[in-house]
Amino acid sequence: MMKDSSSFCQSPSLFGLITFFLSFPIHISESVTFKVIGPSHPIMAFMGEDAMLPCHLSPRMSAENMQVRWFRFDFTSLVHLYHNGIDQNAHQMPEYQGRTEFLRDDIANGSVTLRIRDIRPSDKGQYNCLFESRTYNQEALLELEVAGLGSAPLISLEGYQDGGIHVVCRSVGWYPEPEVIWRDPSGRHLPSLSEMKSQAANGLFDTKYSIILQENANPNLSCWIRNPRLNQAKESVIYISDSFFQKGNPWKVSFHVILAILLVAISFILYWLIQKCK
Repeated sequence: MMKDSSSFCQSPSLFGLITFFLSFPIHISESVTFKVIGPSHPIMAFMGEDAMLPCHLSPRMSAENMQVRWFRFDFTSLVHLYHNGIDQNAHQMPEYQGRTEFLRDDIANGSVTLRIRDIRPSDKGQYNCLFESRTYNQEALLELEVAGLGSAPLISLEGYQDGGIHVVCRSVGWYPEPEVIWRDPSGRHLPSLSEMKSQAANGLFDTKYSIILQENANPNLSCWIRNPRLNQAKESVIYISDSFFQKGNPWKVSFHVILAILLVAISFILYWLIQKCK
């Protein structure tokens, strides 16, 4: 006796089989694992400019329906959060508010970038880039370095001191702390009279170095400032003429004036004697 076809189609075993096959691909897609890949070297960013923090999935896959989170010291130190297709930064760290942008032009291939604007010294350090699907999460660690080239050295003459000329070199806006050297034309280092480096509220370093230049020294003098992180330097050169040293020693000026007067007087006397003997 043949069974009714409608009762067969409505049997629990067939319904369960159909449900299994329909749900099987879904279970596979949700259980896919991946790696998060970030830059293999530290990212260098300049003071006041933008920093780009990229990371991507391997193998390539869409991250549009994933949560993507950048954080600093722990999971709650939120730098930026992308979730449910939008940015959700209600709990973002105050120092990053209004400064971050999630770039997702290639998110369909699992590649995204975080832009941080107006880089400052406090941004230096490690960042975690976390991707999270419904069933799996993975993260990568990124390192951000910050550097700033300050102003060109400003050299000024501050007066006379200890038998020489007091010369001062000033520069502002360096990060990290720069190296400052006085040099003569041959590149020989000259000892400073005083050295001062101060760090402003924004984290940048200002410098003020002074030296006493004696009259018998080379009149060409340079102030050389180098950023050790970038290995880049700025240099200014000054030439000090002999007249500045003479002004700093009034007795020398008086001596030369008296000597000149004596030479004129002697010349006049000799001329008078010669004329008288004719």
